[in-house]
Amino acid sequence: MTGEPYDTERVLTVPNVLSFIRLAGVPVFLWLLLVDEADYWAFAVLAVGGASDWLDGHLARLWHQRSRLGQVLDPLADRLYILATLVGLAIRGIVPWWLVALLATRDLVLATTIWPALRRRGFASLPVHFLGKAATFALLYAFPLVLLGNGENPWQVAARVAGWACVIWGAALYWWSGLLYLGQGAEVIRRYPLDEARLS
Repeated sequence: MTGEPYDTERVLTVPNVLSFIRLAGVPVFLWLLLVDEADYWAFAVLAVGGASDWLDGHLARLWHQRSRLGQVLDPLADRLYILATLVGLAIRGIVPWWLVALLATRDLVLATTIWPALRRRGFASLPVHFLGKAATFALLYAFPLVLLGNGENPWQVAARVAGWACVIWGAALYWWSGLLYLGQGAEVIRRYPLDEARLS
């Protein structure tokens, strides 16, 4: 049982490779941000990561390369990317730590309640809904703007304002989608009691 239909069991598909590249970009970004303090290069890595998030899903549907691994890998890459970016920006003092706690708490709630219960019933994931993708999209594009806005030039102030608008909107959608996932998960758990799920 899975949250969505899939087309292939292959691991090395183009969408999965893009997700792996996005994951590999996380330590590169942190190095550029925290060690070299090469903010423009760090911004470039964030921008590429955000673009790859859209591209891998689009190609998976277009080329019929949706896979069981991809259904797990893509959201995992998104979560790690967002968390690492938040922590890196917080260490630099560009975003406050309460924002890290706000977004991380949502994932912690899901990771310790719904996801373990679903996996015990054989579900790899839940269907991705529009709000979840919109929240991820907003956050993945908010943080590059916030980083680019780390200065006092007029164009940096404009980038910072736009970035924080996306952060606020994205954080609200992130929690809203989390509540929807909790509701979806609770419904699946109700419909598939553990003893029945093991027999199905």
